[in-house]
Amino acid sequence: MYERVILWATPAFLLLIAIEALAAWIRRRSPYRLADAINSIGLGQLSTYVGVFTRLLTLGVYVLAFRHARLFTLDAGSPWVWVTALLLYDFLYYWYHRLGHEVNVLWAAHVVHHQSEEFNLSTALRQTGSGFLLSWVFYLPMAVLGVPPEVFLGVGLIDLLYQFWIHTEQVGSLGVFDRLFATPSNHRVHHAVNDLYLDRNYGGILILWDRLFGTFQPELPAVPVVYGTRDPLRSWDPVWANVHTYAALARDSWYARSWSDKLRVWIKHPGWRPADVAARFPKPPFRLGAVSKFERPLPSPLAAYCLVQAILVLAFGTHYLAVAPHWALGPTLGYLAGLVASLWIVGGLTEGRRTFVWLETLRIIAAAAVVVVALRMGAGLAPAAAAVVVVAAVLCVWLWRAARALPQAGAAAAPA
Repeated sequence: MYERVILWATPAFLLLIAIEALAAWIRRRSPYRLADAINSIGLGQLSTYVGVFTRLLTLGVYVLAFRHARLFTLDAGSPWVWVTALLLYDFLYYWYHRLGHEVNVLWAAHVVHHQSEEFNLSTALRQTGSGFLLSWVFYLPMAVLGVPPEVFLGVGLIDLLYQFWIHTEQVGSLGVFDRLFATPSNHRVHHAVNDLYLDRNYGGILILWDRLFGTFQPELPAVPVVYGTRDPLRSWDPVWANVHTYAALARDSWYARSWSDKLRVWIKHPGWRPADVAARFPKPPFRLGAVSKFERPLPSPLAAYCLVQAILVLAFGTHYLAVAPHWALGPTLGYLAGLVASLWIVGGLTEGRRTFVWLETLRIIAAAAVVVVALRMGAGLAPAAAAVVVVAAVLCVWLWRAARALPQAGAAAAPA
């Protein structure tokens, strides 16, 4: 259900992103950078593709709890059950979201959503690929209270889709609405690294939870929002974006001398480090004035190539979501691996890394070979297979001509 809704919602998301970008251009604002938007949308794709498999796990645990531990049996056809379930889901989401900022192992998943140093509708699509590991725990009370699985899925989608529109700088204060609901103004505060705004406004639909539990902070005109994280990613690599905080926590846990510190690294608040590890591997303190946006200048032809490839990967990803429920496990996993590799390589290209020009060449050849073999094994359409070969050749020529302006030694260092 989830993947089908996302599949049908994707064109609407992209249309709204285009409208927002046009509105920003007309108003002479610039909330979009190409590589940042490609990275955010790519991370959303990666999260959705992985969800084809992980959704079965998380929903399966919910169904088991509903069948064997529920206290009540609620009617999925009752509007009041849906309204109550949505309020309960949003309440539990508030605590899941809040603890995602207060517990390191949860932050390691949620940080992906905050890594963008821009704030626009593409940022809404920037989602983690590892949230499934622990997020299911927070919603088990709904199963125990007897909320049917189909209602749980439905209200979860409503809560998620609502949050798309609040990721924009093009909508200002909404007055009384800001006092009751999560809005663009409230959510801009949530994505800030400013001291005043840090770790505030967790509500998904209702901001009332923040007001009730003391985490509300209004946006102030005198304090411009600075977006991102205090431990910036500094990369357009979608795979590294998902693992870099886990890797940092694992390093600190490994080097900590105390066994209790090895555990506390994972459950303390973000930024906490064992004293001995911090002394051996110091990090500079965060200074708002030192924040600078990550950027890797690209030649215009290569930027255009990356945009086209991002669109093509999105098209194939849409096809994957449509066919994955009907394919055997082996081909589905192979398709997923190809999509992940494609997103990783396009990310490397947007960093201007010459190594990825070679990897992209191999990817084009491999993808063309797979499509040609599939065509020949199917209807045997020789003209279509020949067209695929021609397109692959054109893409390779375009890629290498576009990459000629890159420095020979590579334009960017690999992520640390």
